[in-house]
Amino acid sequence: MTKPVLITVDDDPGVSRSVARDLRRRYGQDYRVVRAESGREALEALRELTLRGEPVAAILADYRMPEMNGIEFLEQAMDVAPHARRALLTAYADTDAAIQAINLVDVDHYLLKPWDPPEEKLYPVIDALVETWRAVGVRPVEEIRVVGHRWSAECYEARDFLARNSVPYRYYSIDEPEGARLLDAAGASPDDVPLVITTDGTALRSPSDAEIATACGLTTDPVSDFYDLIVIGGGPAGLGSAVYGASEGLRTVLVERQATGGQAGQSSRIENYLGFPDGVSGSQLTDRARRQAAKFGAEVLTARDVIALEVRGSARVVRFGDGSEIAAHAVVLATGVSYRSLDAPGIADLTGRGVFYGSAATEAAGCRGEDVYIIGGANSAGQAAVFFAKHAATVTVLVRGPSLEASMSTYLIKQLDAIDNISIRTRCEVVEAHGEGHLQSLTICDRETEVVESVKAASMFVFIGAAPRTEWLDGVIERDSRGFVRTGPDLVVDGQCPPGWPLDRDPYHLESSVPGVFVAGDVRADSVKRVASAVGEGAMAVTLVHRYLADQ
Repeated sequence: MTKPVLITVDDDPGVSRSVARDLRRRYGQDYRVVRAESGREALEALRELTLRGEPVAAILADYRMPEMNGIEFLEQAMDVAPHARRALLTAYADTDAAIQAINLVDVDHYLLKPWDPPEEKLYPVIDALVETWRAVGVRPVEEIRVVGHRWSAECYEARDFLARNSVPYRYYSIDEPEGARLLDAAGASPDDVPLVITTDGTALRSPSDAEIATACGLTTDPVSDFYDLIVIGGGPAGLGSAVYGASEGLRTVLVERQATGGQAGQSSRIENYLGFPDGVSGSQLTDRARRQAAKFGAEVLTARDVIALEVRGSARVVRFGDGSEIAAHAVVLATGVSYRSLDAPGIADLTGRGVFYGSAATEAAGCRGEDVYIIGGANSAGQAAVFFAKHAATVTVLVRGPSLEASMSTYLIKQLDAIDNISIRTRCEVVEAHGEGHLQSLTICDRETEVVESVKAASMFVFIGAAPRTEWLDGVIERDSRGFVRTGPDLVVDGQCPPGWPLDRDPYHLESSVPGVFVAGDVRADSVKRVASAVGEGAMAVTLVHRYLADQ
């Protein structure tokens, strides 16, 4: 069997030999190491490997090289070997420039010269690259085929569901010959889109998320009806609880309505998460956490909508939308938040047809050369602006407030300032959306001058605050006036526990008004809206679950 290839590129022959030597020492048994001394030479090698059908697992490129630097080389290498993971080797003096450039190119890691000892500085980076490549790098995108058209909200939802669950697929428009051929072969009409064709040739017409999940091999049904711990919600907090619960011996099941990762999973690059100095995309972080939870034995159920939570003696029962249910000794609520709907005429009719909530990375290719608007001033909006600026002609960020400083991290503000095709407009809001079948223009009002103007817009991505969507907990769990779940000390008023509290102790710190039901992440009242804090609360909730179980 052909060994996968690791390519190292450095114009300094001594450094090139040293990197190749260290790579062969650690990876030579399983990988073939190829070294080049210029970007041009490496591209030729990549093309030859591609023609021979040899898979390239990872590319390590020096930042400073003649003719083309490491970033320029990696940009071209992405076209030749799109599945290969990429890292940049740089001197300390070039760190700032390298990080800034990495924001514009999808590079997985950077590491500093010298890399001695390699066991501490080189090998952990390469280990992460090849682990990611093995997990997602070589699966053919043709496995699932989706036929539809760009301005169908249902087609967008199907593609978004597949993308967020890391299911490889290829999309065909009904206006393309191949799309029309597939539609005809399935005996379907344009009204049947999205048409999802599975690997065995089964054609699903306008399928639900659950039907797509089942067809793609995602787990939708639990293997048991009783667990130690049920985690509801697959964002960072829920994944944190699943990892720590399963790793500490609890029979754990995580239930997710759409796709693991939550809002964080849609982020194009998270750069202030501890331990990732060159940033990590939300999808990468989510994929690693999901695989980590599965490694420890946690079940992950996808496309299951939880509609009720009940207390039956010592059991905590979770009921699904189809009427089925599972039970556990304890529950962690980690349902996160959703972006609030933009309340303006035309928005609802055009949602999924040019108006999107969240990053909607599947729409990036369609935005090439178009004018894109980002609504919101928090980090998620800034990350989306940086991402779409690589594709769109212009990106305009509309912010209701007087500036970005109150809601966005400084590092993101600096990035936005440095990108030429991004503009920031403060004290502005969208008052109406227009379009026949899809978004074509927006009416914008300047709140300070009260000037109203109409602008052309092909796509608009909305990031305007958080709504917890906890109506399904009515009458069971105590919440605040906005729907966020109250926990721990917030439940104790004048020394009194919440009405109906059955125990002779106060609620634990992350415990809700129902004993044994804990809350982690953004859905918790007064939580810190950061990925790191959500993961921390997920882990902490499991510690409190153990304490609760020991009391029983």
